[in-house]
This record gives sequence, C-alpha cells and structure tokens, in this order.
Amino acid sequence: MEHIKFIVVIAYPIIYIVSASFSSPEAVIAGKVVLWPVDVTLRGYKAVFNNPKIMIGFRNSIFYTVVGTLINIIMTMFCAFPLSRKEFTARNKLSAYFVFTMYFSGGLVPTYILVMKLGLINSPWAMIIPTAMSTYNMIIARTYMVNSIPDELYEATEIDGGTPWQYFIKIVWPLCKPIIAVLVLYYGVAKWNDYYNAMIFLKKDSLQPLTIVMRDILIQNQVDPTMLTDARQAWTHAASKVLHDRGGIPSGSDHVSVCAEVLRQGRHDRCSEGLRKQDSSKIKTAEEESFHVAI
Repeated sequence: MEHIKFIVVIAYPIIYIVSASFSSPEAVIAGKVVLWPVDVTLRGYKAVFNNPKIMIGFRNSIFYTVVGTLINIIMTMFCAFPLSRKEFTARNKLSAYFVFTMYFSGGLVPTYILVMKLGLINSPWAMIIPTAMSTYNMIIARTYMVNSIPDELYEATEIDGGTPWQYFIKIVWPLCKPIIAVLVLYYGVAKWNDYYNAMIFLKKDSLQPLTIVMRDILIQNQVDPTMLTDARQAWTHAASKVLHDRGGIPSGSDHVSVCAEVLRQGRHDRCSEGLRKQDSSKIKTAEEESFHVAI
C-alpha cells in the first residue's frame, strides 16, 4: 500500500501537467483541472510549435545534451582509468590536483577570459568544452574501477599479450556499463538544465538553449499585480503633493481626482504655452514691420 501511495505522489504532478497542457487556459486558471483535461484544446501545443525560438532552443538543448554528455563520458573514463591503476606512480598527486579544483576555481572573470582567448564566445562549444569533465563524477568512476574490477583481469591481459589500451577498451569499458549509465544520467540532466554558461558565453539568439528561451518568455509575460498597485499609489501620492503645492487639490486625494486634475492642469499648461507662442509671434511680426518702415 505504501508503494502505491508513493507512486501516486510521484505520478500525479506529471499527470496534472499533461492534463493542463490539453486543457483550455480558462479552465486551468479557474482550477477546474484536477486529473483529466477540461475543455480539451491544442492551442498550447500550436503556440509552442509556431514559436521559432522555442523550436530553436529545443534543437540547441538536444545538441548540447547529446554531444556534451558523449564528450563528458569519454573524458571522465579516460581520466579515471589511469588514476585507478596502482602501477601509475603519479596517480595520488594528480588526484590531489583534481580534488583541489573542486574547492578552488579561477572564478568567473578568468574563466570568461580563457573562453574568449580560445575563441569560444558565441560558439556552441562554449556549452561543451568548459564543462567537459566533472571531478566529482571522475572520482565516482575511478572508485568503481578500483572496487569492482579485479587486478587479476589486468594480469591475464598482460599474459595474453594485451596492451593497456586493449584492456581498457575490451574489458574495463564493458564492465563499467553500470557506472556509465549513472554518469550519463548525471551529465545529461546537468547539460539539459544548464543555463548559466549560456547567459555568460552566448549572445546570439540562434544558440540559446531551451532553458534561456523559457526564462525569457516567463520574464516577458510575468506581471506582478502588487507592483502595479504600489506604482499607482506612489504616482498618486507624488502627483497629489505637486498639485497641492501648486494650489490644485487637497493633499491625499484619491487616484481619480488626481488624474482629472493632472489632465486639467496639462490642458491649461498647453493653452498657456500656445498663447505665449502666439503673442511672441505677433511681437516678432510687429518688430519686423517697424524695421521695414524705418528702412
């Protein structure tokens, strides 16, 4: 029974999202969607597929995830294998060097300068090369090789005349399929959700991943009603104070009275400005006539 409850708790949000995607926006906003779609429609999917930015971002995210994960796995396994061999005398020093980078990094500015010097700014490889390997995942792979693959297999390979490269490709790699599957999951999720590197290194819209595209859409369509109310109250207070100082309406008047007085004052100011311009033009014309008569 507990397993069924756990499955329901995990599955319900997914079912709700799918049902909401097939329901009308009015039904979703009104809270009518609970389990099954209400007022079934495909407007949401039409809007998604008709938006070129979403499709471009989806394509870019797939490319970054697939190619990036592939490079991550290759780099991680190639680094973990020599560090797992006891006959490699420098493995402890190199391992300490890798661990050091987990706690101390160059920072954002040196990283940006390095990527810029490599010519990766506004390049899809800026999403792949700087994060080609995770030290944490490399340590996981190395630990798996040390604890799960017996040294006798390497000795047997040497007796049969095999090279370390052949041992790695034909024996270690197949035996590491479980940890490779775990690393694919780790790297794939990280690559798909990556947005920070895109914000820093990518400026072209044609290279942005789906995460940045969705972020921009949410920011453009997000309106906080409290911000509008606070802005209107602040404007009303400031405008009423100015009008009170000019002898218009009492301070602390409501929003409608302030707006009406602002419109009236604006029309009055424009009329006064027009009269001043008309008077100045008449004076200028009279001066020109007087000048011509004098000549």
